[in-house]
Parts: sequence; structure tokens; C-alpha cells
Amino acid sequence: MEENAIQQQDTAPNPGDDAPPGTPGTGEDICPKCMGSGEFDGQRCSECGGSGKVISGIGGG
Repeated sequence: MEENAIQQQDTAPNPGDDAPPGTPGTGEDICPKCMGSGEFDGQRCSECGGSGKVISGIGGG
């Protein structure tokens, strides 16, 4: 059960994500708030959760 909680935490969307990780039509992008560093104003970035990446929609339309 603990492993499931860890897996859910790893795939939980961050505030800056357009959709949960793995959603069709999305992909990883550099966080626009911290520019991929994972930190903003000396603290963990609140948009990407410190990963430096967000999930964004891709494609046209």
C-alpha cells in the first residue's frame, strides 16, 4: 500500500501542470516560473514542485 502512495505522489500534478502526467496530448516542458531550476526566490518553486518541469499541452489547435 505504501508503494501505491509513493506512485501516486510521483504522478500527482503540480499547480503549473495543464494535466496529470501521462495524459495523451501532453508532454514535459520547462517550468516558466523558475525557468527549469526548481527554485524561485531561493525556495522550492511552487509551480513545478521543485522539479523544474511542468506538464503542458502539445499540438495545434
